[in-house]
Amino acid sequence: MKALQGVEGHVSWVEAERPACDAGQVRIRVAAAGLNRADLLQKAGLYPPPPGASPYMGLECAGVIEEVGAGVAWRVGDRVCALLASGAMAQEVVVDARHVLPVPEGLSLHEAAALPEVYATAWLNIFQLGALKPGEKVLVHAGASGVGSAAIQLCKAFGSPVWVSVGSKERLAYCEALGAAGGVVRNENLDDLKGLGPFDVVLDPVGASYGALNLEVLSRDGRWVIIGLMGGRKVELDLGVVLGKRLEITGSTLRNRDDSFKAELLRELAVQVWPLFSEGRLSPQLVDTYPVEFAQAAYAALESNQVSGKLVMVIDPSLK
Repeated sequence: MKALQGVEGHVSWVEAERPACDAGQVRIRVAAAGLNRADLLQKAGLYPPPPGASPYMGLECAGVIEEVGAGVAWRVGDRVCALLASGAMAQEVVVDARHVLPVPEGLSLHEAAALPEVYATAWLNIFQLGALKPGEKVLVHAGASGVGSAAIQLCKAFGSPVWVSVGSKERLAYCEALGAAGGVVRNENLDDLKGLGPFDVVLDPVGASYGALNLEVLSRDGRWVIIGLMGGRKVELDLGVVLGKRLEITGSTLRNRDDSFKAELLRELAVQVWPLFSEGRLSPQLVDTYPVEFAQAAYAALESNQVSGKLVMVIDPSLK
């Protein structure tokens, strides 16, 4: 089989060993795989897969099950999507059967490939770690990203107003169309967030450059969940504010969580979130697809920071 390898900033479609399908696992013939910012870091050599995981690119995919291991309830031919620690961008993947979800009714395999990583990330960090309650206010930085798009829709669906920071007026309009109550353009009026808060939960993939601002706009007992460091990793914070407001600051990653943790997270998504796609209350926000032969162009588009929503790599065009 073939898989997408990232080395020194470039990607190549290379021959790879076909993995065995053991008890508790399924083999998926991959139709498409979603692109994520973590892929850019892996491609640059800055975010290697966890020990024992596939060395190839990709955190999520969708396709058709073609083999099941012992003790698995899935059946050959089932249309599914899956969350992986790496290796989703391959003609075949073998994955823990507990990390697989059905393709929501009415969605294509290409659309389903855009779901597992971003919805798992948004649910984990806003609703589990951020302990969001209905009616509480949320601030999502980089709101037009794949995770931001999922977060906005989830907050709206579960009764919490959400605001965003984004890179342009066009991206702000995109977020508002998804359900955001408003927001700011980071290079124009970022400080206006102070007048829109206070916020109960801040979902932050930026990190250091927004640190002081986050402390200021959080409410008493607010929760700041850090999921990325696009704005740097070192910052000076006033711990008096943290103490006085009783703030919680949480650093969070999903990729290196253990299999049981991911299984429970996906089980909760299956019950709480997946039905909302069939009801039309959530959307994949798939912006564009790229054949795997144009993988370098796909990642260049993602790296441009001009994409609102999700990009997907098509691995097998015969599967829809």
